[in-house]
Amino acid sequence: MNHERFLEGVGLFNQGKFYDAHEVLEDVWRPLPKGPARQFLQGLIQFAVALHHHSKGNLAGATSLLVRAERNVKHGDVAGANLNAVAILESMEQWKKYFHCGGAVPVGPRLRPPGET
Repeated sequence: MNHERFLEGVGLFNQGKFYDAHEVLEDVWRPLPKGPARQFLQGLIQFAVALHHHSKGNLAGATSLLVRAERNVKHGDVAGANLNAVAILESMEQWKKYFHCGGAVPVGPRLRPPGET
């Protein structure tokens, strides 16, 4: 995995630049062999695109992508990414509830290393 580009994509995601994050993370994802690490990264990309769709008012697209993103993050392998998968899944759950029920926009999201709060 190209860790420099990966960290660039994570930084863009954490800045709320979801479209740009998805573009950079796709560059990292594309050459990876099929397997759990690729699946996890695909989930992050889908999460970024879901949030981009939300920012453009496309709730149906955002909801659909978020469901797939959650599945890929749950069944992927986070080991090489050094990210807190539990925190990512919790954030996804908050966004799913927001998409379905409305209310206050969830805080973040941020991609963090394990143990970082």
